[in-house]
Amino acid sequence: MRLTVREAAFRIFQHFGVDRLFGNPGSTELPMLKAMPERFDYVLGLNEAVVVGMADGFARASGKPALVNLHSAAGTGHSLGNLFTAFRNNAPLVVTAGQQARSILPYDPFLFAERATEFPRPYVKFSIEPARAEDVPAALIRAFQTALTPPMGPVFISIPVDDWDRECTMPGLPDLSLRTLPDPRGIDRLAELLDGASAPALVLGTGVANCGGWDAAIALAEQSGASVWCAPYAAREVFPEDHPQFAGFLPAWRDQLRDLLNPHDAILVAGAPVFTWHVEGSGPHWPEHAQLLALSEDPQHLAAMPGGGGVLGDVAAGLAALAERVKPRSFAGKRHRLADPQAAMTDSFVLSRIHALRPQDAVVVEEAPTARTPVHDNLPITREGGFFTCASGGLGYSLPAAVGVAQAAGDKVLAILGDGAAMYTIQGLYSANRLGANVSFLILNNAAYAALQGFAGEFGMNAVPGTDLGGLDFVKLAEAQGIPARRVDSPGAIDAALSWSFGESGPTLVDLRIA
Repeated sequence: MRLTVREAAFRIFQHFGVDRLFGNPGSTELPMLKAMPERFDYVLGLNEAVVVGMADGFARASGKPALVNLHSAAGTGHSLGNLFTAFRNNAPLVVTAGQQARSILPYDPFLFAERATEFPRPYVKFSIEPARAEDVPAALIRAFQTALTPPMGPVFISIPVDDWDRECTMPGLPDLSLRTLPDPRGIDRLAELLDGASAPALVLGTGVANCGGWDAAIALAEQSGASVWCAPYAAREVFPEDHPQFAGFLPAWRDQLRDLLNPHDAILVAGAPVFTWHVEGSGPHWPEHAQLLALSEDPQHLAAMPGGGGVLGDVAAGLAALAERVKPRSFAGKRHRLADPQAAMTDSFVLSRIHALRPQDAVVVEEAPTARTPVHDNLPITREGGFFTCASGGLGYSLPAAVGVAQAAGDKVLAILGDGAAMYTIQGLYSANRLGANVSFLILNNAAYAALQGFAGEFGMNAVPGTDLGGLDFVKLAEAQGIPARRVDSPGAIDAALSWSFGESGPTLVDLRIA
């Protein structure tokens, strides 16, 4: 069947369950947008970082691939920070970028990308500019399949502007199963580790959520009697944090992590590297007396291990198989305890009130590095699909990601943001308003890049230049983009503002002035 590249492309998008396009339109993308099918939405972001952040949040919350359309070099450049985050988040994004017409590429035209496929590397799994217009549909199919193959991640296709109206032949549309089950002999080895221990521990990371392993993790923990720890910098929910076997959160400091794991003689790390570190350390990566094995769908997690052993394969399937294989044991460890902060304009107290007042089944999207420990101590995540954050450590992800999550989830989304983080992609509020996103934007406003100030001690610094953010008025910034907002300066005003925000069905913002 002969049809245009554009017609073939939209058939491919439909085949992979895509019903919307996240973008910020530019001249080289216009032919793609011509005659878009009915019931195919265009999700507008006012900056490409916002576009990719929204698409990432949607993909991770929906479990489906998200389609992104960027301009050539400049637009792709604007997106790269959040494209890097999408790569670290294992978000299945198919990114198309406009390229100038093939006939003028030899003449260095305006708004072209000279080495388009190299620009987003190494933070995409696959990058191509098809040699011919008629090769674009096959490249799109390969891109979707690569994005969805575990470990999932973004892919990139540069498409010249004049390709969309060219004729092509419609390629076959495959229907693949991309799940890889762990080797049964490897599962036996993991079971022997847990069965032979006197004080086993599970360390769960983002891969548990990526594979849909919430229930399997609970079943394994309860059957094996293991303490459950959250891996350093896990970017998703991994285990109910009000469960009696939940032990807490492991830090990205080697000596501190060893101390916390010291009571355990067997450690199973699932869906995470061993381990993610933030600063230099010395000595063993885990207690010397403990045996450690890992289970991951990401071969790089196993390849980079500093010792121990592991099994490659779907984490949810592996945990479920282990839950049936291990011997039953009673839990004898310690559980994580929530804090009880005093009433004051501190991040801890504000977060405790968010916990007390949040709607049932609300989804938390967080980017408040200064408050990461208070979040752990005051705002437990208790539901599957209930938490998203940035795995890369960059800023500017979670504000637009909350908008994307809200498109995929039917529940209220709570975007808990630092003031510095929010300013990276503040124009995402425009998209939230345009879409009527059911998001409460909660700004923990300490008028500083306070996380950097706190980290300065690691380098023997008493003061850090460029970290004062005084003078920002988030109420005005929100209202300028059509979102109602309130400011809170005292503990007595917290509950009323939160209750108002949580009770609204559209986007709102609360500027919480943290002392």
